[in-house]
This record gives sequence, C-alpha cells and structure tokens, in this order.
Amino acid sequence: MAATSHRMTPDEALRRLKAGNARFLAGRSHFPTFQKAVLKDLARGQQPYATILCCSDSRVPPELVFDAGFGELFVVRVAGNVLGTAILGTLQYAGAHLHTPLFVVMGHEGCGAVKAALATKFEGAAQRSRIALLLENILPALKGLNAKQPPDALLRAAVEANVRHTVRELRNTPEAKARLKEGQFRLVGAIYDLESGRVRFLA
Repeated sequence: MAATSHRMTPDEALRRLKAGNARFLAGRSHFPTFQKAVLKDLARGQQPYATILCCSDSRVPPELVFDAGFGELFVVRVAGNVLGTAILGTLQYAGAHLHTPLFVVMGHEGCGAVKAALATKFEGAAQRSRIALLLENILPALKGLNAKQPPDALLRAAVEANVRHTVRELRNTPEAKARLKEGQFRLVGAIYDLESGRVRFLA
C-alpha cells in the first residue's frame, strides 16, 4: 500500500483517513496483525500518505484510529499537539523528504495539556517548569474564549481552538505556503472523541 502513496492527492489521502476511521468505528479494521514480508519491504524505505501531529495521550493511537498499516502514516506525538523546534524540524522532514500530500493536526476531547493551559490562564495555576514551557505554546490559542461557560464546554472549545491555532501556525510557515501554492498539499485540523472513537475533521 505504501508504494502508491506519492500518487495520492491530498483529497484522496483525507478520504483514506476517513474510511479508516469508519472501519475502526465499525470494528472492521484491516490490520489486526502484520506480516513479516511487509516489514522487510518497508525496511527499504517509507512513503507514508499522511503526516499526523497529535497528542501523546495513550488513548489516541493514530495508526489504530485510522486503521492504517505499517509505513502508511508519519506520526509526530507531543502533549497538546503543540509546535516547537524539534516538532517543526520533524514536520519539515516529512514535507521535504517524504512529500506526504496531507498533514493533519489532531487534538482530542478532554486533553490534559489543554486543561492545564486553561487552569494556568484563568485560575493562575502553577505548573512545573518544563510543563509551563510546553503550555506557552497553547496559551495563545485560548485568547477570546469565554471563561464563564461550563467547564466541559470551555475545554471542548479550547481543544478546538488549540488545533486551529496550530494549523494556522503551520500554514504560515514558508514551506507550507510554498506547498499550498503548488496545489498538491492539504493541511487540516481534526478532533478525536475519546468515548466514541470518532474523528471530526474541521472545516
């Protein structure tokens, strides 16, 4: 499957992710096991059809969520699906060398990192030093949120705002601007629901 990845358009890649999530929801995943022949073939090189930036949360495994096999997804995981020097470098590698036609920033409902950022912003909560540095990447996304709404609604709004913020930040990089101008690249946001397993792609 991976060998066909570079002939895929961004829209085809997105349809493939959506179809994989539908199989996952229906309990009809294609890859419950793997074959050693697949590993041997992939040892020669990778051609993933999508790059996924998502949270490190153990309940959000992209390969399972999208029913993707070995070599199909290039996955970058970090708490709160935030950007940083190492993350940007990894994404730049995916674009420059792997040429994946689709980049997805995927947050998830109930994200602990976003919840911590909300507590920092609206309650003055203190965080450990390195966690505080990570949250600095989320805080700008929380501007304009109504802190008086119910906590669950506030967290849902913050999770989506954080995804949209990261997508905007990526869209403004020189590399993304160049690839978007070429027309063979797509960058989208998504939210994973922990209870249902459903992925909602943002317009």
